[in-house]
Amino acid sequence: MTEQREASTDAVMTRIGQAIMLLHGGDREEARNRFGELWAEIGEDGDALHRCTLAHYLADTQDDPGDELAWDLRALTACDELTDVRAAQHPDAPAVSAFRPSLHLSLAADYLKLRRPDAARFHLDRARAASTVLADDGADDGYGAGVRAAIALLELRLDGP
Repeated sequence: MTEQREASTDAVMTRIGQAIMLLHGGDREEARNRFGELWAEIGEDGDALHRCTLAHYLADTQDDPGDELAWDLRALTACDELTDVRAAQHPDAPAVSAFRPSLHLSLAADYLKLRRPDAARFHLDRARAASTVLADDGADDGYGAGVRAAIALLELRLDGP
């Protein structure tokens, strides 16, 4: 039974990964459709790793900033339920602490789009604080440096004219 459960978990992450490839390849609509189908399958009470990953990327497919915010909030809620033990069960998942900077950065960007600078600043500060756990030596294939650079850029936008 455990092997069957692990196989189905891998299958879900594989399907999420395939939709992410569509998104990164520019097919936003098909990615959104596939993410939506997956969300319908796993639901609000599904595996926290699946919900966190799926909601985080589903947010990027939204046309409406309010919908994007709702999905990013779902991702953060799922992250709060996620354990490092569960994240470690999937080879491509970073530790839970590595999810948080990106999630808060996304929320800050969402709030900025919605012209809510105080909420944007709150999440930007949380992203910066959480980013201290990210590698700064490139050991994470540049993920940490990329998140830090995105934090700095968003801060410029938030402080700009």
